[in-house]
Amino acid sequence: MEIRNLSSFCVFLGANGSGKSTLFDIFGFLSDALNSNIRTALNKRGGFREVYSREGEGAIEFEIKFRNEVHGKSKSPLITYELHINQKNHAPIVTKEVLSYRRGNYGRPYRFLDFANGTGTAIVNEEGFETEKQEFKEERESQTLASPDILAIKGLGQFKKFKAIASFRHILESWYVSNFKVDAAQATEDAAYSEHLSVTGNNLAQVTKFIYETYPEIFHQILEKMTRRIPGIEAVSSQETLDGRIVLQFKDGSFKDPFISRFVSDGTIKMFAYLVLLHDPTPHPLLCVEEPENFLHPELLPELVEEFREYAAKGGQVLVSTHSPELVNALELNEVFWLTKQRGCTSIHAAEENQEVKALVESGDKLGWLWYQGYLQGSGIQSQSF
Repeated sequence: MEIRNLSSFCVFLGANGSGKSTLFDIFGFLSDALNSNIRTALNKRGGFREVYSREGEGAIEFEIKFRNEVHGKSKSPLITYELHINQKNHAPIVTKEVLSYRRGNYGRPYRFLDFANGTGTAIVNEEGFETEKQEFKEERESQTLASPDILAIKGLGQFKKFKAIASFRHILESWYVSNFKVDAAQATEDAAYSEHLSVTGNNLAQVTKFIYETYPEIFHQILEKMTRRIPGIEAVSSQETLDGRIVLQFKDGSFKDPFISRFVSDGTIKMFAYLVLLHDPTPHPLLCVEEPENFLHPELLPELVEEFREYAAKGGQVLVSTHSPELVNALELNEVFWLTKQRGCTSIHAAEENQEVKALVESGDKLGWLWYQGYLQGSGIQSQSF
């Protein structure tokens, strides 16, 4: 499966079982592989045979092309990361791991990292790559990993001399694949220091306290939006109890005392958690959120879409899946993709590449209602797979 020309904010539609969660789990798998190793990431998902395409042949293969904008350059190099995973004697191994940069629009890409089966080389003289006016003469260093199921970017990315590899590792470590759970966010946690919301949201109170104390202007923005969207909410605070725990409290203007988080609605907790996530002072380079509409009133969804767009405008990539026509109605044509599954294989389609859908939108139809009528499900139109 291949997806090209992604906008910075993309929403994926599809029936249950079409592959949306699997698509998002690609990023979760790579993150798990970096934090531990390939074997652990596979075992977490049932092993190699459960991750591998049922009737496929060869290796599990990934190829990701992107630009790293963290240095504020107007045109950063095109980066390609390739990862192939196979088995040897029933043990998973990395048969290919390549991180390559292309300088300019033409010329051969330089393999800053080139590994297979636990051994390989990496470029150590990266300074010359930054100068486009001269030919780059690479200098390489050979390395051997402790095990062939370890990603080379995990080991080499810890050394300053491998700057490109370390930069990519930082991006991968900062990916965020949401698995938000309302009950986890409502729980009372031990007092601790947390700068970023966890994938389940169980540290919501700690992050609230951090933003309030460290970034008061951002917290004011969050609170202003919260009071505007949730009727009655006047204030939100994070309080430390005598036994050293953190409690999230919500003040309803109709009552004298605030309510602790487990006594407020699921929708209130979820909206506040999304505002905290999307106003992170250090945004994630990749943000994946599944079905954000759950527990939220439909009227709040267009505003949530705007929050996702603003987050993406800061330089991150935002991927969202949904079952809500109301959320889809708030989207632009280039932001919508849909998945179809035939004979066990999933394909992804771009709404802007389908001429009938494009014409209907230009005539005033909303994408959510077109989807509801079957236009974004491969029925009644010729889907254009890419």
